[in-house]
Amino acid sequence: MGHTEDILNDIRSQIDAHPQPLAEARTRLELARSSAIGFRGAKRTYRSGSLPQQTFIHPVGDGDGGVVLDRRVYPQLGPDGGGETPADITEELCALLGPAVRKVYPKARCGTSKRGPKITFGQPVDGQDPTVDLVVALTRKEGAGLWIPNLETNSWEASDPERHVVLFTSGEESLRRTRRRVVRLLKAWNKQYGQPGFSSHNLTVWAWEFVEPGMGMAKALSTVLSKAALRVETGKATKDPAGVSPNVKLLVGRDVAARRLRTATDGMAEALAHDGDRDAVLSALSRVFYRYVGPPVSDGLAGKVAALRRPSPVTTVALGLGGPAASVRPTRAYGGNGHHA
Repeated sequence: MGHTEDILNDIRSQIDAHPQPLAEARTRLELARSSAIGFRGAKRTYRSGSLPQQTFIHPVGDGDGGVVLDRRVYPQLGPDGGGETPADITEELCALLGPAVRKVYPKARCGTSKRGPKITFGQPVDGQDPTVDLVVALTRKEGAGLWIPNLETNSWEASDPERHVVLFTSGEESLRRTRRRVVRLLKAWNKQYGQPGFSSHNLTVWAWEFVEPGMGMAKALSTVLSKAALRVETGKATKDPAGVSPNVKLLVGRDVAARRLRTATDGMAEALAHDGDRDAVLSALSRVFYRYVGPPVSDGLAGKVAALRRPSPVTTVALGLGGPAASVRPTRAYGGNGHHA
């Protein structure tokens, strides 16, 4: 294992979700699902997003899932029916979920998010209070996937969140493990900015597309950033891997997104190019994961310490001694994160 991989593992130890809030998020989502299945016309429920994909980072936020309604029970609802919008059905589901969840979590409340009911619990665990977002989904008359709400526009959109989970958790265990770790690192990198440039779904799609079997974590992360940067720079779209939704949207302007990706790409490339030099790797990664990695001491001394730490052959003549040439080795320094360099 090189220094790049080692330092990325140190970042992972800082960003990985804590076990108790993560377990609580699972429990809360399952409670919401078990309550929602009693709603009139419910065919099934599902988990989506970070929980089934195992890509949550600290702190744990929303546990995502959905309840699929049979559109035939609601002939006026959705684009395949009478065009009825999702606002009223969402309120009806919330009226069921709130009292049901309060039997276990007395302070729970059911409001709404973009896609359906949003349940808050008022019962923190390890300083975190995971919520549940439950999509109100309709079966479609034609085509794959589901109709899901956009409550911001009070309309329906085609998507396939169930298929996304199948795709993003596919492959051999080693590939899935690497992909999960890369997604978590990408999420942490993205969230360093006051306005993140990419949705978690976008980052997950890129990891699914670009991580290949046999890649180590560092190489996989570098590859994803590099290929994503090229795609954004050239104006090419990231398509929905399920082939149902519109193209994935950036959260910031293309120029800003491209610049962020290129900076991260260059930093990862520099780290891997100097993988045997811990200070060089720290210097490179501190520009990528600047909230998690400090630069080495040598970066702050205008190269003076760097010059001292480079091994240089020193002849015995220069030392005023006789005998063969000797080599003076530098002492080890500490990296910015407190580990030995």
